[in-house]
Amino acid sequence: MTDHYREDCVARDLRAVFGSNDRELAADEAFTNRQAQWAHVTTALAEHLRRVSAPGFDVEDLEAQRRNVLVFHGVGGIGKTTLSRKIEAALGGARPEQWSAAAWPGARLVPVRIDLARSAGTDIEQVVLTLRLALAELGRPLPAFDIALRRYWEATHPGEPLEEYLRRGGLARRFGEALPQQMQSALADVAQALLLPGTIGSVVGEVAGTLVGALRERRQTVRALAGCARLADLLDAEADIDALSYYPHLLAWEIARLPATERVIPVVLLDTFEDVGDRTRREMERLLQRVVWLMPNALFIITGRSRLDWAEDGLAGQLDFTGPHAWPGLAHPSSSTVPGPRTTDSSWAPERQVLIGDFSLQDSEDYLVRRLSRQGRPLIDAELRRVISERSHGLPLYLDLSVMRFLQLRRSGRTPQPADFDADFPALISRTLQDLTPDERHVLRSVALLDAFDVPLATAAAGLTHEAAALRLIERPFVRHHPFGIWPHHLHALIRATLRTADDHTDDRWSTRDWQQAAERAFAALETQWRTSQETRTLLVGCLRQGLALARDFVLPPGWLTDAAWAYVGDSVWEPITLTAPLTPPGEAAAVTPADTVVDLLTALARRQHEHREHTVNRLTAVLDAGLLPDELVEMATYYRAKAQRDLGRSADSRTGMQYVVDHGGRLAPAARRGLVHLARLAGDFTTAHATAQHLGWEGRQHRVLGDVFWPQGDMERAATEFLAGRTEAEQHGKAGEAAHNQALRALVTAFTDPRLADDEIDLARHLLTGLTLRATTLTVQIAALVRDAGLTDDVEDRARLLRTELTNAGLTSQRPLLELALAFHHAVLGDDSQIDARLACLSEVTAGGDYAYYTDLTCFMADRLLPTGPAQSLNWLDGETVVRERWRALVVTRQLGPAT
Repeated sequence: MTDHYREDCVARDLRAVFGSNDRELAADEAFTNRQAQWAHVTTALAEHLRRVSAPGFDVEDLEAQRRNVLVFHGVGGIGKTTLSRKIEAALGGARPEQWSAAAWPGARLVPVRIDLARSAGTDIEQVVLTLRLALAELGRPLPAFDIALRRYWEATHPGEPLEEYLRRGGLARRFGEALPQQMQSALADVAQALLLPGTIGSVVGEVAGTLVGALRERRQTVRALAGCARLADLLDAEADIDALSYYPHLLAWEIARLPATERVIPVVLLDTFEDVGDRTRREMERLLQRVVWLMPNALFIITGRSRLDWAEDGLAGQLDFTGPHAWPGLAHPSSSTVPGPRTTDSSWAPERQVLIGDFSLQDSEDYLVRRLSRQGRPLIDAELRRVISERSHGLPLYLDLSVMRFLQLRRSGRTPQPADFDADFPALISRTLQDLTPDERHVLRSVALLDAFDVPLATAAAGLTHEAAALRLIERPFVRHHPFGIWPHHLHALIRATLRTADDHTDDRWSTRDWQQAAERAFAALETQWRTSQETRTLLVGCLRQGLALARDFVLPPGWLTDAAWAYVGDSVWEPITLTAPLTPPGEAAAVTPADTVVDLLTALARRQHEHREHTVNRLTAVLDAGLLPDELVEMATYYRAKAQRDLGRSADSRTGMQYVVDHGGRLAPAARRGLVHLARLAGDFTTAHATAQHLGWEGRQHRVLGDVFWPQGDMERAATEFLAGRTEAEQHGKAGEAAHNQALRALVTAFTDPRLADDEIDLARHLLTGLTLRATTLTVQIAALVRDAGLTDDVEDRARLLRTELTNAGLTSQRPLLELALAFHHAVLGDDSQIDARLACLSEVTAGGDYAYYTDLTCFMADRLLPTGPAQSLNWLDGETVVRERWRALVVTRQLGPAT
């Protein structure tokens, strides 16, 4: 193992060493896990070795596909450089203890790492020299390459000895000083083979010129070099930088013709690849790509911020070798033009580039344990490690910055506390922005306002007229991609939070007004997407969530959110509308905004399907008392509170709320009129309910209301017809919830008349409820199933007991009488007088408030009993009591007789 490998393995964190007077402080450069990335390397290297050792592999084949590249890309600060160093060390024999052992029998690896960072000042000349120097340990000249390189050096560096250049640049210290001697030896050997005088043998120009002639004349004296078909062309070409970038072809050829006992496999690690250029200046990248292409027997492991785009056909002319056929291993997984199977797992495959992911919580804590220690014990205590790890979102740069803050706090004489790390690091912003164009930075800040985005939304939020900057931005590794989301892109969580909250000291930082304007643009863009898209429901909910968060954080007027809230309520699907916590300074309480109350309103409406109606009433009362809702949504909150009050049996309160909505004549006025009709029906005033229902129309759900009036009369056929008409009308209007509700009621009335037909009606109701969250309607279907089975099965009582518990837990007091009526029908069919008495007692209890009190009468009708004595309820049967009694008794008798033969 050479010295530079040992240096990497025992690397010290000098910033930490010089950040404290504590000489017992151990400040090592921690390295945590990355076992998955090491597995990618070992798999890629094994594949590479199989390929280069296969019969027919030819380094001089310049048309064959190239599969000699493995790319690791990730956000700034994710640990790419550390990973690159550790891979180099591991391949050289100093494997980190966390990594599994790997062996390649018969393969001699020559790892060499080249830092392409601008600060390193690496150019193509240094890259080519470094590749040759790494092979100097072979202890032999590589004549084809060495003569070409010597000719280039004398032409472009006249009077400057190569030895001095290598010594001054530090390459001699890293690799030794054998190269100049090996080059001189190659020159002398070729001069001797050409029978040139010894004095001429030291003049590379003479040797090269004569050698070209000999190669073209195919002289036997140079048959060893004649096997390199392009050597003469390279020696004939002008010795400049462009020609130098082709010399690695000679290096590859020399490696391929080494004796089997000396065969080596170069593994070249090119780090900080993002610094070799950008999308408009690719000069250095072009030369580097040429090196990679011309050395197919070397494996190149490239680390940088972005994926390599060499497999894109559109780069033809900017780079020499482009397209998915040239680089099948670099083609994006979504590309359909690349031959070969696609895989969806995370293992390395020829079709994959590898995104370096965030640390897990465990790895983050392990990093902090290893990074700073004193007398073998972690310097940062467990609770503080946990806080830092959670806030880091797995980003190593954040962990590193936290270590520096920890030492800074100790220098001030304080014991660092968790609250000291409840802040962001502006350095994260500068590291993220440093290689972005001005437009890309502008888009980045704009999309930091959004949980997720697509290219049009990002462009509109940034206020740009062209999408180029957004298209470039989504290729960056800090932009995560989920192809099946409403919007496929989102920012790395920590970077997004830091962009929005850190004290930004960059030259193009945004003012408070800039952020406000960007929020207004994003808010308007969400409205445009919602109103123009055909994806109605999923996009509606997504736009609501993002729009409400923007309106809350930047105190925007609700605007289009009011219409969106109405659309959300109208579909009766009730997905939860949850928002992330507001961005407020530590220790400050967030002010309540109109957007907060809209969220509370929609949340209350969604939760009412899953909790007791009393909670719904309390939530909606709190929303109304806040006084921040837009007027139209006050009507919504009042209406749904009135509905919940009706479910709880509070008819007077419900009637007050419904009348308020009717009086204000808003969107829910027809529904509130329907609510008043329901209240009249619950009180037994069927004449008024029927007369009023004639004028409700579609908005007031006229058919459903009429069906609700007809079935207590025992007129099940007319009720079923009305419910069918209501379902059809709802389907025509695209109201899935209303269609399901009408079908549930149709199933109920059909269950009283014909159990066989009821099977289909119940199945259809359950089908229509799929994907909807309508608890009361679902329970209605279950009650319909009880009615269908009344007098026919033995489990009716047990099922009713479970339903009774569900109704109680949900606070659906209004449905309890219907359940007891279904049981009364069951016992009437069975002729069980004692159970009929029990049902009458139960109904008297649950209808004591006056609503549904006529269910007691219906039970007496079914059991062919006289009505109980006492104060008579004022009932306005549509067809008179006698007709209603006969109809209900007929339903029981028909069930007792069974199906007609």
